Amino acid sequence: MTTLAARTIEALRAEHDALASLADSLTPEQIEGPSGASEWTVAQVFSHLGSGAEIGLANLKAELGQAEKPGPDFNQSVWDRWNALSPQEQVSDWRGSDEAYVSALESLTPEQHDNERLNPGFLPEPVSVAGFAGLRLNEVANHTWDVRVAVDPAAGLLDVSTGVVAEHLGGELGFMLGWIAKADALTEPVVVEVAGTPYRIVVGDKAQFTTEALDATATFTGPLEAALRLLTGRLGPRYTADAVQVTGNVTLDELRTVFPGF
Repeated sequence: MTTLAARTIEALRAEHDALASLADSLTPEQIEGPSGASEWTVAQVFSHLGSGAEIGLANLKAELGQAEKPGPDFNQSVWDRWNALSPQEQVSDWRGSDEAYVSALESLTPEQHDNERLNPGFLPEPVSVAGFAGLRLNEVANHTWDVRVAVDPAAGLLDVSTGVVAEHLGGELGFMLGWIAKADALTEPVVVEVAGTPYRIVVGDKAQFTTEALDATATFTGPLEAALRLLTGRLGPRYTADAVQVTGNVTLDELRTVFPGF
């Protein structure tokens, strides 16, 4: 079996290729129209992904000793430059920026996968190569959905990314739910089993996504990708299939308040 780092980077390549193909088919109206991210147009999602790739690549090179560490104003300068682009430029320039970042991750050796510890620039401690790439994949998988759903309201996360993102959130990157969840939105603890998977969504003093065999108090019935979209605020009523249900001591609407998204 390939390593988690390798599977994560393979998923990033698949996400890039799929989004590049979709970008070629977008009309000017779609580019400037709304995305699945409530406050962003499709072009702004591309801008976010493109600027994020540029910043991520700069941090990767610095962590590998290939370049100096970016200065305190670097991120803002990148965002300002991308924000100044036209919508069409934001889409077209994303391609080269993301390609450079994915290619750099693909160039890492198996030994580096096993031994390097990397800091993306915003964590108190470095993480594994798998975790470093996983942070990017979690962002990319959700934001590429933001683009796809603008064209197809029934879109889900890509299959190639779903299992990998779940593995990350249930492991090294579980701390991310602490950033985005509002655990105090519920009046009692819940353990929501995701039917047909080993995963549970736990909301108590904090929120967790875990494979620990805890006694369930509720059940999420639906595909794993939908459960992951719930965790990032992307399972609103408009984007929820009729077959997706939550039964037990919490409702789907209540869980939506716990996970407002980003």
